[in-house]
Amino acid sequence: MASAIFDSVFLVLALAAALALLAYAIHILREYERGVVFTLGRYTRVAGPGLVILIPFIQQIVRTDLRMVVEDVPSQDVISRDNVSVKVNAVIYFRIVDPQRAIINVADFADAVSQLAQTTLRSVLGKHELDEMLAERDKLNADIQEILDRQTDAWGIKVANVEIKHVDIDESMVRAIAKQAEAERLRRARVINAEGEQQAAAKLVEAGAMLAEQPNAMQLRYFIALADIATDKTNTVVFPLPMDLLAMAAPPKGGTRDG
Repeated sequence: MASAIFDSVFLVLALAAALALLAYAIHILREYERGVVFTLGRYTRVAGPGLVILIPFIQQIVRTDLRMVVEDVPSQDVISRDNVSVKVNAVIYFRIVDPQRAIINVADFADAVSQLAQTTLRSVLGKHELDEMLAERDKLNADIQEILDRQTDAWGIKVANVEIKHVDIDESMVRAIAKQAEAERLRRARVINAEGEQQAAAKLVEAGAMLAEQPNAMQLRYFIALADIATDKTNTVVFPLPMDLLAMAAPPKGGTRDG
């Protein structure tokens, strides 16, 4: 009886050990997963996706995810080239392209990419003025992405995109920018007004030259002005005066008309 119980217990333990070894040896990796296999601590291969069988206690596997990772870069204090203090935060998109280097060459690739993105963000934006930060975000995003992608290549990481989300400015600086924008709009209004006066003056000179060539046209223009005045509600009394009479009354050039 005791022997039968002992055999049953031994069988159960053997079955449990076999299941444990089987669970340790068999791994199923999804389509977006890869496994870095080590044999006695040395790199062997990158396995997956699908069924992966390992030698128990001899081989180990480290799983990696090949999907795109979205990392939010915390807000950074940046001093622009024109000495304006701003707070800037961004988001980066990256993924693993070489699982071997991502596991072997860096301890924590996600934290490493985040820290590198923070320092790069401060370094790149500090070389530009505030106006460039606000107006040329696409160029700044491309510059930051290029620097990050070049430095993370040794880690087997591909930085696909960088987007600056917010550029927070101090309230006093917001008021200063508003005053600057108002002054710029006023300057443009004055320039447009001056250009309009210049164009009007040019047209008046051109019209005067045309009317001088045809005195009858000036007389017609005079009658039109009288008609416009007559239609308005006014107390002005206008006495038409022939243009020839004015020409006769005008003194000759270079002298005076005698009695």
